[in-house]
Amino acid sequence: MSNIITYGSFDLFHYGHLEILRRAKGLGDRLIVGLSTDEFNWREKKKKSYHSYEVRKANLEAINYVDLVIPENNWSQKEFDVQIYKIDVFVMGDDWKHKFDSLKEYCNVIYLPRTPDISSSLLKSLHLGGM
Repeated sequence: MSNIITYGSFDLFHYGHLEILRRAKGLGDRLIVGLSTDEFNWREKKKKSYHSYEVRKANLEAINYVDLVIPENNWSQKEFDVQIYKIDVFVMGDDWKHKFDSLKEYCNVIYLPRTPDISSSLLKSLHLGGM
């Protein structure tokens, strides 16, 4: 059984999120999603989530492609998660290209192309008047 992991905030869940999860799951058997906590989003990313961690987690858990959701509390936990969950493939969007290449020591690292013309930031600016 091969294990895949990806990370994100998955706020204002949209088609692009679904696509990266679908494509990531297609790379193996078990997909684990590291979901950024509200505290991590604010402290490290300087972003306030529209939906709480609990709501975003419930959304992800309802998706057939996702097998397990774990909290992402800091940038440096990725190396630990890759080892503890015996990850075979680490997946991120290509906007993160080369940022996590150090994980190649432990697993295959793949940067998938983002779905064009959609992002949570765009949705926030269009529908919520910017946050």
